[in-house]
Amino acid sequence: MDFLFTPDVGPLLFAGLSLASYVSAFIAVYTGAAGGVLLLALMAIVMPPTVVIPIHTVVMLGTGISRSLTMWRHVMVGTLVPFTVGSAIGAVLGARVFVALPITSLQAILGVFVLLVTWLPNLGRIGAERGRFAVLGFGATFLGVFVSATGTLLAPFIASAAPNRLNHSATMGALMTIAHIAKLCAFGFIGIAIGSFAPLMAAMVVTGALGNWLGEAALNRTSEQRFRLMLKLVLTALALRLLWPAVPDGWFW
Repeated sequence: MDFLFTPDVGPLLFAGLSLASYVSAFIAVYTGAAGGVLLLALMAIVMPPTVVIPIHTVVMLGTGISRSLTMWRHVMVGTLVPFTVGSAIGAVLGARVFVALPITSLQAILGVFVLLVTWLPNLGRIGAERGRFAVLGFGATFLGVFVSATGTLLAPFIASAAPNRLNHSATMGALMTIAHIAKLCAFGFIGIAIGSFAPLMAAMVVTGALGNWLGEAALNRTSEQRFRLMLKLVLTALALRLLWPAVPDGWFW
């Protein structure tokens, strides 16, 4: 049954994915990470693999824009231009370059990297901030074309540069918005069409915006110390989840 002309999506699945977008947006704001990964995992269970990443990108773009608009006073504006430059380069190369490494290897590398930067925060402060965020823009967008949810890569670096939890969450939303726009341009070059899923994407963006609003309200009631600890624990769990598929493949030995 095609609910609202959305292919292979019935009313229950439509409502379930809209609810998942709300929950993941709330988690993303409140914890500073994890929301995008959670939504991607849920979508991958119930949707065709060929459309999951571009649809996920559109939904995360919408929620990123709404988060940036509601929290714009807290965005670290000095990170935007260098990140945009790096992101544009990453999108161009990601649309054209074939990645020889299997997905499990890319995820394992990302997982190790996130663990290092999370628990050795000085690594996230190496070099000038402008150069650091230009490299991050390139890496997040290039990898995002293939593995989509790369907020886990950005979160520890933003945490190292952000004065407080509000700066972290707002800047995370702004930078991921830039990365998602660049990725959508890359998908356009690759020739992926997802227009038939427009009603579902619109509903998920609306519920994601609601999750952002409630997440910010909850974040204002959370102490800085609790937020930092929660962010470290969430990032560690996500990094281990990225590493886990590489174990059966013998990636570590």
